Amino acid sequence: MTESTTFLVLTDLHMTVEPRAGCPEPESRLRAGLAHALTCVPDASMILLCGDLTHWGDEASYRKLKPLLDDLPVPVVPMLGNHDDRAAFRTVFPEVPVDPNGFVQRVIAIGGYRLIILDTLLLRDEGAPVIHEGELCADRMAWLDSVLTEAGDTPCIIAMHHPPHGTGFAAMDALMLREGEAFHDLIERHGNVRHLLCGHVHRTISGVYRRTPWAVFRSTVGQMPLMFNGTDSTVENHDPPACGIVILNGDGILVHTEDFPSE
Repeated sequence: MTESTTFLVLTDLHMTVEPRAGCPEPESRLRAGLAHALTCVPDASMILLCGDLTHWGDEASYRKLKPLLDDLPVPVVPMLGNHDDRAAFRTVFPEVPVDPNGFVQRVIAIGGYRLIILDTLLLRDEGAPVIHEGELCADRMAWLDSVLTEAGDTPCIIAMHHPPHGTGFAAMDALMLREGEAFHDLIERHGNVRHLLCGHVHRTISGVYRRTPWAVFRSTVGQMPLMFNGTDSTVENHDPPACGIVILNGDGILVHTEDFPSE
């Protein structure tokens, strides 16, 4: 049997200090998801949190999240999404590595692959309205170019909150990565990216875009309804939450999703 390495993916936690009206309570959902995932895969090598760690990007919500992650039996890799705030996150999670420009990006060697963590949170001025589209500015694109160059022939997986292409949902596709085609031009030029892992859409979706396979995972809280032409990105239903299970082996990459009890 081919030796394999497995890691878990949870995304769109939307932690708040107090529950939002009509929405699931995020702390209990996260506790349930972590417990279920680690029961299903007790030998997981790590847990990847694929962005939208909080809903409001406030320091108090990050402080509520941190103790839920500190005592886990495996390493946790947190990422940023459009509902996060980079400064507040770094205040509460100063130990998380950043790139030379202060973006929450890094490379992790795992199972014969390089897992590249991207920060797609859009830069904005202090006090400016939140914009939910994703961004890879020139500095972040240059960093990605450099780490893909350094990887050489080593196969890479990229984890990013915003999908860099359409997913078929009009409301969320209006909020995808702004530089999607430039991103795909870059990874196509290097030729060593084997898979993309994304959050943001709150659904289980997979496909291939420009010859690169990709997967999107459900949230630990509310889910996006099946409404391809809808224009309201805030609509959620009560489909079960889920976690992702990524298995790396000599034959390739397997991506599973596993629903977990919501009560």
